[in-house]
Amino acid sequence: MSLMLFFPNETARTSRLGCQNMSDMKTKIADIILYRVNLPLVTPYRLSYRTFESFEPILIKICDQDGRVGWGEQHISPGSSTETREGGWRFVKELAENITGLETGAAKELIGIRAHESIVASTALVTAIEMLERANILQSVSTRRIRLLTAFNATKLDEVPDEVERRLIEGFKTFKIKVGKDVDDDLKMVAHIQECVDGRATLRVDANRAYNREDGCAFASALDPTGIELFEQPCGSEDWESNAAVAAVSKVPLMLDEPICALPDIARAAKIDGVKLCKLKLKRFGGLATLEAAILAAKEVGLGVVLGDGLGAEINSWMEGCVADHLIDNAGEYNGYVKIKPEHRLLKSPLPFEDGHMIVPAGWWPEIDQDKLAFHAIETISVQP
Repeated sequence: MSLMLFFPNETARTSRLGCQNMSDMKTKIADIILYRVNLPLVTPYRLSYRTFESFEPILIKICDQDGRVGWGEQHISPGSSTETREGGWRFVKELAENITGLETGAAKELIGIRAHESIVASTALVTAIEMLERANILQSVSTRRIRLLTAFNATKLDEVPDEVERRLIEGFKTFKIKVGKDVDDDLKMVAHIQECVDGRATLRVDANRAYNREDGCAFASALDPTGIELFEQPCGSEDWESNAAVAAVSKVPLMLDEPICALPDIARAAKIDGVKLCKLKLKRFGGLATLEAAILAAKEVGLGVVLGDGLGAEINSWMEGCVADHLIDNAGEYNGYVKIKPEHRLLKSPLPFEDGHMIVPAGWWPEIDQDKLAFHAIETISVQP
């Protein structure tokens, strides 16, 4: 897995690729406050390797000398990579001490040099700076309606009909089904969901790296493709050969997720027969500018792009949604904010959800409720020059 994600000369690089959405505003960082927070979920969020009862992101507040504020937020998911929450926390603390007092451009260059040490944590810092700089891509001149997918949570066949109807009433038209435990059970669950959906929504199937090659191929070759848009990440993130073997027998397009961490990974994925899409996440690409570059690079080599972390809270969901509104034409997974219990969300003016869409009103800009933040903070560190 490659981790060279943020480039000190990224402004020139993204300009060559056609990205024109970054602000030219530069300012000096006056102080930084780091938060570790715990945000309880409406229902447990189940992945093949872990079930989340709450999200525990790093939240970063960066202020300039004129009182402007930028927020960055990223969630390090134990088990999804080699990064750890403790390591990420140490990293942002050290980097915050090094960049406080610097002009924002110099700060991003310094972070870029060390981003490989903790790419998720460094993305939280960079995106806070990009928000401080008022990145153009985050500006909502008119109201945005951004399509979301929903994760399908039923674990028993008799739970499926009620959840299908509930999700449809909520306005979702794309369901994501988690598989990877047992091939036969997974096939039965997908078939039952297909029957209950009956063409009223599109399905995506995600194994979260849980299958070995044999099981991945068995599942993919037996899967009824009716209504299924893609099959996501059957095998391990480093096991390109097994993922390619599954792609070769799959009846639906394969999408790679965890292996896609840098531009060379996108190029490598595009050379595999049957791999038609890649999953991109803001937290793997170091910032808004580099995420835009990655999306454009994927399109240039003929890959479709699905965007979104699924584990992000309000700030990250909003940022990914804004990027998607410019560059993506399918339902995305920047839906983590709706998984958090409404009373535990941190924004003063909540990011609206309506009929399966994230709604970003014209002129909307996030502001954190400091009282709620203080209540949910596990640890807080203030860094000043």
